[in-house]
Amino acid sequence: MKILVCITHVPDTTSKISFKDNNTKFDTTGVQFIIGPYDDYALARAIEIKEATPGATVTVLNVGLADTEPTIRKALAIGADDAIRVNAEPTDSFFVAAQIAAQAKAVGYDLILMGRESIDYNSGVVHGIVGEMLGMPSVSPVMKLELDGNKAKLAREIEGGKEHLEVNLPLVAGCQEPIAEWKIPNMRGIMSSRSKQFKVVE
Repeated sequence: MKILVCITHVPDTTSKISFKDNNTKFDTTGVQFIIGPYDDYALARAIEIKEATPGATVTVLNVGLADTEPTIRKALAIGADDAIRVNAEPTDSFFVAAQIAAQAKAVGYDLILMGRESIDYNSGVVHGIVGEMLGMPSVSPVMKLELDGNKAKLAREIEGGKEHLEVNLPLVAGCQEPIAEWKIPNMRGIMSSRSKQFKVVE
């Protein structure tokens, strides 16, 4: 099983945000960047599935410039097997989705996980666009994900309750809590992340 986890590179929610150039440009000076919290849930669930599925692999993907590499390295330290960085400014949701879809189509992943939304723009539409571009079902926000052969059993939050679904793989899912517990990289993971494959594509 091949799993792709798409991660965002976003300001820590505790960072003080300010602007420059007459309040027209985000000032990144002194801002700590992290993996998007919802993406952290997606990554944690992917690692759990990998550990329970012989031969499964997890690839992380980020659309961003070179400054996102420490964030990607953290995902490798948490347990992803390899990483792809699409070297481009993530200008809008459609552009990001197109980059993800192009990389996913080239490999053929069984499961594509990402957060329900990024915490900087909060549009929550990338998973749906990726699913449409790849001709795959897309479900969000997914709170529970279990695999049974070639099927995924899902629970998602809807107005007034939960909806339970069964979907054939391949699948695109936008994840949120409590799908998994966040994972913290340990020293062994940090050391091993330095030798893992990290591909940069234009």
